[in-house]
Amino acid sequence: MTKKKTYSARDIEVLEGLEPVRKRPGMYIGNTNEEGLHHLVNEVLDNSIDEVVAGHAKNISFYYAKDKSITIRDDGRGIPIDFHPKYKNKRALEIVLTTLHAGGKFSGNVYKTSGGLHGVGISVVNALSKQLEVRVFNKSKIYSQKYSRGLVKNKIKIQKCSHKLRGTEIKFVPDEEIFQEINLSPKRLINFIKMKSVLVKGTKISYKIDKELIKDETPNEKVFYYPNGMIDFVKENINERKKIISKFFHSEIEFNFNEKCEIFASFNEQEKSTLKSYCNTIETPDGGSHENALKNSLLRSIKLFGQKNQISKIANINTSDVFDYSDSYISIFINSPSFEGQTKKRIAMPVVQKKLEQEIQHNFLLWLNSNKKDSLKLIEVLIERSLLRTDLTKIKELERKTIKEKNRLPGKLVDCTSRQVEGTEIFIVEGDSAGGSAKQARLREKQAILPLRGKILNVYSVSLSKVADNSEVQNLIQALGCGIGKNFQLSKLRYERIILMTDADVDGSHIATLLITFFYKYMRKIISSNRLYLAMPPLYKLGYKDIDRYAYDEKEKDKILKSNSSKMTPQITRYKGLGEMPADQLRTTTMDIEKRKLMKINLKHGAKEEKKTEKLFESLMGKKAESRFKFIQENANFTSNLDI
Repeated sequence: MTKKKTYSARDIEVLEGLEPVRKRPGMYIGNTNEEGLHHLVNEVLDNSIDEVVAGHAKNISFYYAKDKSITIRDDGRGIPIDFHPKYKNKRALEIVLTTLHAGGKFSGNVYKTSGGLHGVGISVVNALSKQLEVRVFNKSKIYSQKYSRGLVKNKIKIQKCSHKLRGTEIKFVPDEEIFQEINLSPKRLINFIKMKSVLVKGTKISYKIDKELIKDETPNEKVFYYPNGMIDFVKENINERKKIISKFFHSEIEFNFNEKCEIFASFNEQEKSTLKSYCNTIETPDGGSHENALKNSLLRSIKLFGQKNQISKIANINTSDVFDYSDSYISIFINSPSFEGQTKKRIAMPVVQKKLEQEIQHNFLLWLNSNKKDSLKLIEVLIERSLLRTDLTKIKELERKTIKEKNRLPGKLVDCTSRQVEGTEIFIVEGDSAGGSAKQARLREKQAILPLRGKILNVYSVSLSKVADNSEVQNLIQALGCGIGKNFQLSKLRYERIILMTDADVDGSHIATLLITFFYKYMRKIISSNRLYLAMPPLYKLGYKDIDRYAYDEKEKDKILKSNSSKMTPQITRYKGLGEMPADQLRTTTMDIEKRKLMKINLKHGAKEEKKTEKLFESLMGKKAESRFKFIQENANFTSNLDI
């Protein structure tokens, strides 16, 4: 029979001093992997930064040595070295290093906006270090003490030093019994040390790492100094981004008592973004109230500005349209931050969020109104992104499967019967009459016909909101079924080939150019995957007694006439349009897979060639008429077979 277990007072384990930290380190630093290891550095560095924020220090030094020790020193007031009133035989220095929840940051009288809120930081570092030595420089004396795994190794030593020396120096080696790995990442170190200097203007931090510890391009020595804080940092780091507008939003806000907030936002063309938030110089990677305030207030300001200026579709913009393409920073300094856990990854303060939203919205709305021309340009791009993201263009991803899905296709589309994409092609033709001829001439199983009415919209320089309102473009998008822009998926394309079939005249060439421009801007992969073609309908029919011959231009017509050995004068028909061509002739000359001529639309690859192509489209299809006129003057005799 199993003996019944008892549960009494003797089963209650009491952990004294710093034992709880070593027993459950994850409760204090999150985990014991790389993240937790770097958290130790943050805790010590934050104490020095707090001295700078409080106005008592200006310089900090950081040194990571090959013996795996980290030394951080500041020129602040130094940890108090006098005897504590509660512990008559112990100096405050020893109490701070060996006792949880002992520090000068609880009452708010010493540190108004401190990062080390809980007062457990330095004692936790001590508990999780194989060795730690503290030195305090105070009134021409050095007070030093050594520890190991949170335990005192000697009494505080007092030595003389220069009266110019002041501040605190902490040197520690993380405990390999606690951490999976005690190698710090130089790249990670330099990044968060730099940001401390950025967020507290005028802080000078000298950084040094022994070269043996660096395995990448990280410099081993550097001095960080940003007298203008965030603005200096931005100019140094993200100026190379291609911006929608050159101006950026920067604001410094003071609120409540001795609390402040700094915000920066710039708006990029490409989907490249940074969103960083900080509270009392501590990065909050999981965001929280301050980050929510930034997102909400910028979005609300944009919508209010749009409504005031009667911009349609402004309501469709959301935070991803703004922040997936922005470099944004928010840094707040507040008196009593409410962090979620000792690792301080997120703050939850609804009252602060509400106050920040009011202040940021007011300032950003003022910025939008003060830069109206740029603001309108910005909002036009945001609306275009929102339309690409949503289904406002009535774009559906369609596959050839059911009658129900076919009913969602454009009414003018005459679809092919094959359920397979392989071997199918869609002819995009100009006008209903040409569509009628093509419908009779096609191979029903493999060839689909989509007639378009007249010249479609030039999409190169217009906003997507105008594209969304254009029924002909909508029909084309729906017929292809693969989405556009950001939502484009080549795998959803309903046909293997797309063939542009327009009249063999100037108007037909213009329509083909407009269609190619559409594919280039919104479905470029169709071109790069060799799926876009131009049909080559004949311009002339030369009717002889026993045979009809076709010419595709004047030169070919003259060649046929000269090669006529019978000297018979043919009956020459010039086709004014595809709609006038009988279905059997259209099939034979332009649509029959065995007999027709097709021109493949190609994209030349390589950065230099892509730049040339972009310049060509800008000249031909852009807003500037003078660029188009200049191009025509310079290329008046160019051939019709352009390889785009």
